[in-house]
Amino acid sequence: MPLQIIIPLIFFSIIVLISAFFIVKQQSAAVVERFGKFQSIRHSGLQLKIPLVDRIAGKLSLKIQQLDVIVETKTLDDVFVKLKVSVQYKVIKDKVYEAFYKLDYPHDQITSYVFDVVRAEVPKMKLDDVFVKKDDIAIAVKTELNEAMMTYGYDIIKTLVTDIDPDAQVKEAMNRINAAEREKVAAQFEGDAQRILIVEKAKAEAESKRLQGQGIADQRREIARGLEESVEVLNKVGINSQEASALIVVTQHYDTLQSIGQETNSNLILLPNSPQAGSQMLNDMVASFTASNQIGEAMKKTKNKKNDDLG
Repeated sequence: MPLQIIIPLIFFSIIVLISAFFIVKQQSAAVVERFGKFQSIRHSGLQLKIPLVDRIAGKLSLKIQQLDVIVETKTLDDVFVKLKVSVQYKVIKDKVYEAFYKLDYPHDQITSYVFDVVRAEVPKMKLDDVFVKKDDIAIAVKTELNEAMMTYGYDIIKTLVTDIDPDAQVKEAMNRINAAEREKVAAQFEGDAQRILIVEKAKAEAESKRLQGQGIADQRREIARGLEESVEVLNKVGINSQEASALIVVTQHYDTLQSIGQETNSNLILLPNSPQAGSQMLNDMVASFTASNQIGEAMKKTKNKKNDDLG
């Protein structure tokens, strides 16, 4: 046989032999047909087929896949909303035949079921409930899809409602409502804070007045005790009580004048500065105390008389 014929035959034989082997990747399945008829399903590894007789009709991935479906529908309170539903699914290893031959476009089939379920569930809910019960929608979609797609060799792993997008005007209105609600709460807190501040300020002022009054009372008590001790000391050296009181008043009078004179920012004050001024002030105070005692005694007698008359 001529060499020109042998070489092409050898080359052709090598090509045919090589074509008899094929590789299926991990987590994949290959469908083999013989003269257009289903022959077998081959899984991962090196596989063999009859050249020119068998052919690989197609390959399916056994990995988990995800399909995102965006559905626009209306809620119970007549708000149009777009939902993004993510469906995670995979081909069942033992049902590759059904997945390959019974369903041409699995994405379209899944999308149709998602539309059907979402548009059946969401119109029963108000917009706020759609956000709260999105898991219920996802479960309903998964249940419906599992029942339908299991026949075709597909297992629905999980369905997720990953996005809820109301109409732009509705979102703006919701944001305004939320902002108004937060401003209302903020105003209430501010009012409570001001009320607490006023109450605490009043308590502080009352406590300050109480302490101030206590301080004045203590001061007067100490002054009286000091005066009493001064009078006793003067009595011991032969000065009677009236003369001692006059002396103390005169001394305090000049101490007051000295204290006023030391203040550079003091306003103009006119006071008597003669020694007789202290004696006059003492006489005035004694007369005032005497009159006050007489008035108190008169009021006490009047009260006792009324009580006797009533008795």
